[in-house]
Amino acid sequence: MPADMKKYEYLNHTADAKFLAYGKTLEEAFENAALAMFNVMINTNTISPIKSVNIELSAQDLDTLLFDWLSEFLFLMDAENLIFGEFKVHKIKQEEGQFQLNATVYGEKIDHSKHMFDTEVKAATYNDIQVKQLADMWVIQATVDI
Repeated sequence: MPADMKKYEYLNHTADAKFLAYGKTLEEAFENAALAMFNVMINTNTISPIKSVNIELSAQDLDTLLFDWLSEFLFLMDAENLIFGEFKVHKIKQEEGQFQLNATVYGEKIDHSKHMFDTEVKAATYNDIQVKQLADMWVIQATVDI
């Protein structure tokens, strides 16, 4: 990614958090979408990458895969008290009519003395969700319910 290319940006939205995430590859765009969602809640620079979690997902289309990707993090926060600040999507491939994602994400247990939350993301949504390829990059648009 060129040094001057931004990873993501937030868009105006009345009640939810809406953002665009960018990447030279589809994998990088998914990484930046996760980073954007977490930065809605917390400064990800305060999250230490001391625990890794492998994530494997499959879905019939890229929009659903993105929804499931973002939702997986909210599940891990709720069920296992984990937050993440580093994301490495190894591969997104299409096989037998399904898109498959393989990733490793890095973070730690939530520690309220260290992690100051700005807001809570309650859910990923299908509202305005979009994954598209441009000539030289991928752009993801997502909205999360806060």
